[in-house]
Amino acid sequence: MDTYYWRGFLRFCVLISLFSHIKADEHDHKYEDNEEVVLWMNTVGPYHNRQETYAYFSLPFCQGPKQSISHYHETLGEALQGVELEFSGLQIDFKAPVAKTEYCQVQLTDEKLKAFMYAVKNHYWYQMYLDDLPIWGIVGEMENEGNDLYVWTHKKFEVGHNQNQIVDVNLTSENRVKLEPNAKIAFTYEVIWKTSDVKFEDRFDKYLDPNFFQHRIHWFSIFNSFMMVIFLVGLVTMILMRTLRKDYARYSKEDDIDDMERDLGDEYGWKQVHGDVFRPSSHPLLFSALIGTGHQVCTVTLAVICFAILGDLYTERGSLLSTAIFVYAATAPVNGYFGGSLYSKMGGKIWIRQMLVSAFLLPFLVCGTVFMINFIAIYYHASRAIPFGTMVALSCICIFVILPLTLVGTVLGRNLSGTPDYPCRVNAVPRPIPEKKWFMEPLVIIFLGGILPFGSIFIEMYFIFTSFWAYKIYYVYGFMLLVFVILSIVTVCVTIVCTYFLLNAEDYRWQWTSFLAAGSTSVYVYLYSFYYFFFKTKMFGLFQTMFYFGYMALFSLCLGLMCGTLGYVGTSLFVRKIYSTVKID
Repeated sequence: MDTYYWRGFLRFCVLISLFSHIKADEHDHKYEDNEEVVLWMNTVGPYHNRQETYAYFSLPFCQGPKQSISHYHETLGEALQGVELEFSGLQIDFKAPVAKTEYCQVQLTDEKLKAFMYAVKNHYWYQMYLDDLPIWGIVGEMENEGNDLYVWTHKKFEVGHNQNQIVDVNLTSENRVKLEPNAKIAFTYEVIWKTSDVKFEDRFDKYLDPNFFQHRIHWFSIFNSFMMVIFLVGLVTMILMRTLRKDYARYSKEDDIDDMERDLGDEYGWKQVHGDVFRPSSHPLLFSALIGTGHQVCTVTLAVICFAILGDLYTERGSLLSTAIFVYAATAPVNGYFGGSLYSKMGGKIWIRQMLVSAFLLPFLVCGTVFMINFIAIYYHASRAIPFGTMVALSCICIFVILPLTLVGTVLGRNLSGTPDYPCRVNAVPRPIPEKKWFMEPLVIIFLGGILPFGSIFIEMYFIFTSFWAYKIYYVYGFMLLVFVILSIVTVCVTIVCTYFLLNAEDYRWQWTSFLAAGSTSVYVYLYSFYYFFFKTKMFGLFQTMFYFGYMALFSLCLGLMCGTLGYVGTSLFVRKIYSTVKID
């Protein structure tokens, strides 16, 4: 128990280093001859449930005789991802070959035998790290329809080095031993060092799968989405500008007619609601908090993608998640600025409550979901269970970093851009909304608004899902950046069209409609995740199922906030433009 809390305290100390160094390695990846090289044992678990992992020594494996090792630093991202590095106890020195050596023996009691048999039957794989390079191996194999079970007892490491750096590691499992009651199993290892021409910066290329990620279907999907953008932008420009030009021409004639003709005129459409179109939305506190959070999520997404392109974050354990947390905390003023200014423009008075909702809306939803999954992980004794120290670290980030920065952003937003500057005055009494055809109702528009944005990204969703839920490393962040831009353009264009139809039906409730119509893309993504789970994976079990759908819900939520904000911002500029061009007061 003392060890558990001590490790939790060490993870809590990561809070300080997180904001000074996003990456944290055990050394600088450079070795002298015969210098210690640490082999870390990480996790073990069923092959088809990638996220259901357990500590390597939760199986009755045994450690090597070596006890003392160099100090190791763990990052916050590693702790959240369930990385459970434990020293293997094996003596490995740089460029020093090791002949086949026995390092321990295991007497198969009934309990240990059952553990090994369960692992072999469920295709358990394990992961190790040598100089931050991942190594995978299989526990054992079965024959005769599962009647004969075997475990691999010999680990043969072939390590490639380029001068004073390790650039390649290969593991070969050998010496298959049958699992039988009361058997004594001897575990051995062997290390072979080879000279390699691979450059250190290219050593992760062997883990990438260009045949999968750069398949012609991937390129075709990008091209197809790009053509959709061109067509949609052209369609919006042609239809809307032609329609608005006619409206402008008709409305401009009002200056030349008398009052009676104006009263008897045939006014209709979006101009009729000019006195209500800038009326504050219903539930302005929640709406402004969602918009502020959406701005922050957009900023974090774009920044992390750019960092991943420039820094190859996939080469470091947990670095992508650590970077995302750091960027999210640092961009809290963005949330406060846009949310606070919008709330002020809508006439909101309880701005402190609005600021608190903006600051803790997404962290509360994320922590609530993770907390629920954490209970299941603790019950399963899985390595995905988040330690107490890590929870304290995240809480401190929210309270001492995110909250103050959100407060600063809110104050700036209220003072710099919190004054209403609408081109039309708002009527004191709301205008009645006339009846309209069923397909012009906001709920129908919201339901249909997410189809085209989802169609522009669903192929990319398959690659992203596969990289996270299967054994693929996602590295084509250039594709992701292009898809992000395409999604933004498609979302804005579709939302503008939906809003124009709504206003033309003399319905001025465009704020929530534009946000939800764009955000409905996330609903289709979440529905697609069901299809992916049942038809593209072989996941099983309560833990993996809850983990999958819980985190997919969070992913869809963030995507919905991002798309909804993009749709609202684009539509807001469009509405302001059309009502400032025509003389209506």
